[in-house]
Amino acid sequence: MGDIVKTILNDLPKEAVKEVFFEGANIILYTDKRSFFLEGEEKIKEIVSKIKKRIELRAGEELLEKEEKARAFIEGIVPAEAEITQLVFDAQRSIVVIEAKKPGIAIGKSGEVLKEIRKNVFWTPQVKRSPAIESKITTAIRRVLYQNGAYRKKFLHGIGKRIYKEWNPEKKEEWVRLSILGAGRQVGRSCLLLHTPESKILLDCGIDIASSERERFPYLDVPEFNIKEIDAIIISHAHLDHSGLVPYLYKMGYTGPVYMTEPTRDIAALLALDFIDVSYKKAAAPLYNASDINDMVKHSVCLEYGSVTDLTPDIRITFYDAGHALGSSMIHINVGNGLHNLLYTADMKFGRTRLLEIAETRFPRLETVIMEATYGGKGDIQPSRKDEEDILLNTIKNTLERKGKILMPVLGVGRSQEVMLVVEEAMRNNLLPKVPIYIDGMVWDVTAIHTAYPEFMHAAIKNQIFRNENPFGSELFKRIGSGQERKEVIEGGGPCIIIATSGMLVGGASTEYFRELADSKRNTLIFTCYQGVNSLGRQVQEGLQEARFIVEDKEEIVKIEMEIVTIAGLSGHSDRNQLISFIRNIQPEPKKVILNHGESSKCLDLSSSLFRMFHVETCAPRNLEVVRIR
Repeated sequence: MGDIVKTILNDLPKEAVKEVFFEGANIILYTDKRSFFLEGEEKIKEIVSKIKKRIELRAGEELLEKEEKARAFIEGIVPAEAEITQLVFDAQRSIVVIEAKKPGIAIGKSGEVLKEIRKNVFWTPQVKRSPAIESKITTAIRRVLYQNGAYRKKFLHGIGKRIYKEWNPEKKEEWVRLSILGAGRQVGRSCLLLHTPESKILLDCGIDIASSERERFPYLDVPEFNIKEIDAIIISHAHLDHSGLVPYLYKMGYTGPVYMTEPTRDIAALLALDFIDVSYKKAAAPLYNASDINDMVKHSVCLEYGSVTDLTPDIRITFYDAGHALGSSMIHINVGNGLHNLLYTADMKFGRTRLLEIAETRFPRLETVIMEATYGGKGDIQPSRKDEEDILLNTIKNTLERKGKILMPVLGVGRSQEVMLVVEEAMRNNLLPKVPIYIDGMVWDVTAIHTAYPEFMHAAIKNQIFRNENPFGSELFKRIGSGQERKEVIEGGGPCIIIATSGMLVGGASTEYFRELADSKRNTLIFTCYQGVNSLGRQVQEGLQEARFIVEDKEEIVKIEMEIVTIAGLSGHSDRNQLISFIRNIQPEPKKVILNHGESSKCLDLSSSLFRMFHVETCAPRNLEVVRIR
């Protein structure tokens, strides 16, 4: 650490820099010299080119214009069409956050507006998009970050000190091991521990909500897991089976960083809050509370796709688009300055969807791939997306013609928004009669988060939102926000479409709708997402005739008479052909493939097939196994 700071300061004018702070792997120079702040950028660029680290020059507090005057200047220079919704001044870090509905206008052509702000008031401006649909969770999360500026500055500096700590690989034997703490030959509770002689990194830490208490959580009681020794957590995406246990780790004393994308952070916090709410509804004590979720947010470090970031002295990561859910990431991990390169795909979609771009396949270097096998079995071939959309629309049309209601249990993230786009377009083009589309559970809030981060979506949807033609803002969508409104939807006589969480009929609003609608042949239940083993959704899928519910401490048996339809082709997971195609197209070609996140038969089947087809080493480890990668 001392060496890199010394190198930087030696190349700068004497006393030009007042303080040097780290923001994670980024190096921040604070100056109290007006001339150097205005004219020192070229010199900073030269040093960046030399040491290959991100460096940012900011004004010390002495130079900052008073907040009142700075606010007036910013509001005066940013065009009104940008629609500023909030200005937040973080004096600890000399940053002003400009939240606007049209951030491109606030930035200006070639960043001219931001340059003028910096030159005239000395604050460093950062622009964020305000959601097109109001998002209480995004607002709350940003408030947590803004209100903890001093803590964040100290926290991020601590990360930087760890990253730039002196490390000499020649002093230690070099190896890379992977402990399977969850999702080994199963779907759910994803959790992998990557360890080297220098670092311990946790890849995901989720909950299997469909399993019994005993098999719900990762194996965190193994000798190699010590919460005090974990350097960082990386969350691939927000689904509970990948992120749901992270707040609990903070409750148990973890104080380190958690890396993810911004939309993953927002949605993970929302799903965690919903997890607490579902626990209370089941009269069960929640694993953690809202303050633990706040701790997760306070310790979050958000990365963009393609941005290379150091985590520890010997671990460097880059996020790539996984195509699975908003902000979902495949994590490319470089160990030991080129010692080994591995890719953790987590859940990914190697196929085009309406909502997201296809998963990336090009990486700088690659020896090992850790890949999901959710649909890795020989029979897991999804029909074409167009055919599946046609089945969806025909099923909805037939149900509406018989005056029935359509219930679509969905995961809050991904499939729900995909279905919304398909149905909205069909009604707009008169392919379906216009009926109310009721959105219940967290789907509405997750959809609002989508509108805050359009840059993470498919180019066509992103451009629609940029042009203020937001398909998610259609008047066809009706939000259900209370039990009374839910009751009115159920008891109302008219046909409608209900999109509600949870996707596996495990708690949530979808279970209440199912209980009330299941006994009528006019109604239809449409599954569009994976149904976990032992979940009510899987049982219904497999032909369950009667469902048992506990209502106000009384048992209620409901006959299942409604039509049951499964549409697998809208899944956010790759099917078998797409998984094989991903390995075929990946560059460079990996030497080893490790399969997880799939039922045992599917992992083993895909493992043997990849070995025969590509002559690469493959394995499908069980939970609690340790794999030496190098």
